[in-house]
Amino acid sequence: MARTAATFVCQACGAVAPKWAGRCDACGGWNTLAEEAPAAPVSGGGGLAHPRGRPSRLVGLKGTGAVRARIETGIGELDRVAGGGFVPNSGVLVGGDPGIGKSTLLLQALASLADRGERVIYVTGEEAIDQVGLRAERLGLADSPVLLAAETSVPDILATLAEGPVPAMVVIDSIQTLWSPVIEAAPGTVSQLRAGTEALLRFAKTKGSTVLFVGHVTKEGQIAGPKVIEHMVDTVLYFEGDRGHAFRILRAVKNRFGPTDEIGVFEMSDRGLLEVANPSRLFTAGCEDHGPGSAVFAGVEGTRPLLMEIQALVAASSLGTPRRAVVGFDPNRLAMLLAVLEARGGVRIGAQDVYLNVAGGLKVREPAADLAAAAALISSLTGRALPADAVFFGEIALSGAVRAVGQTEQRLKEAARLGLGQAVIAAGHAAPYPGFTVLKEIADIAELTAWISALA
Repeated sequence: MARTAATFVCQACGAVAPKWAGRCDACGGWNTLAEEAPAAPVSGGGGLAHPRGRPSRLVGLKGTGAVRARIETGIGELDRVAGGGFVPNSGVLVGGDPGIGKSTLLLQALASLADRGERVIYVTGEEAIDQVGLRAERLGLADSPVLLAAETSVPDILATLAEGPVPAMVVIDSIQTLWSPVIEAAPGTVSQLRAGTEALLRFAKTKGSTVLFVGHVTKEGQIAGPKVIEHMVDTVLYFEGDRGHAFRILRAVKNRFGPTDEIGVFEMSDRGLLEVANPSRLFTAGCEDHGPGSAVFAGVEGTRPLLMEIQALVAASSLGTPRRAVVGFDPNRLAMLLAVLEARGGVRIGAQDVYLNVAGGLKVREPAADLAAAAALISSLTGRALPADAVFFGEIALSGAVRAVGQTEQRLKEAARLGLGQAVIAAGHAAPYPGFTVLKEIADIAELTAWISALA
């Protein structure tokens, strides 16, 4: 029998090379190639539902019971991000910084399901069972019938899951601790991550469980390990938040069964993570008495309209190269806005220090925030405070024109619900919107500058 040669796998991107090299040709990383033996199949995952790839008819699948109802955890914000609940036969990857609350939230979700009679299993590879029990006691969940297991071996985990009735939901905390004895590589390597995930996903697909994997993130904010893990699972959720704030944002970046970029808002407390029922009011608290440099932006995260405060500070610089500090906003987008303000709006801001912050630890990704950010910058530079009951949204082009954005009615309805009566938007929205006394339409950045400069 011929000997199978070992391969070299990049621990950063998962690329395979026939021999070792100092630099990975795929991602450019140095000293990331590690020798790994060929992966053998991990036993215990169960057979395929249709042997030898036998196809099934799409028509009539729902009537045969092949499509089951979603599993609702009872935590509204978590179910919202998942698309209305978790789909059986699926794998979900949950990533986030250490201590952000991933394990706490998933333990609360399992406890809620267990209290309703569902069989759920929490498999920990980083803590002892007693340590998980202490956390459950602190959260007031000690009496919930959640099954706990402390194991890192993939075959042993599969054997545990196969005992008794099929669990409705399984949490693996964390995926970086999984290892299989048939693979000659350390836990956390690409081969171990791929093999462990594949075996547990095979169990989920064939048995009907929902498997949630907890994943650590790197300093760049990505799931530790190659992107191949994110491609394998059905849903990828990221836990975001600032250690200086008590609020946490759960964001869906991939979802085969629901909308992406959906968010859920939580507040960390001594009793665990609590749902925030009205995040718009939370992230705009204190805007009523704001001074120059503050603007309220009406954004849309997934299907949810959300109001947030954008703060700007423009100050004289004592440096040869003015400082640009950004929190929660794209730095490249800010550089573009400053250039447009200088070239198209006649605003002399290039030699000033500029600080831009999205209040509450949120991160704004959509271009609709351009108008609010520009208004905050001009307000800070001129010293003119914007109207306290005004909301801004619109995209700014390189020509200086203000372009309309989608879901205008949803944004305005959310602003009206919180008592805001003025809206500054792109020109072309002639239709009246109930609840607004002033609907200011801005055609370009020069008109915005003139309007703010004329404020009392």
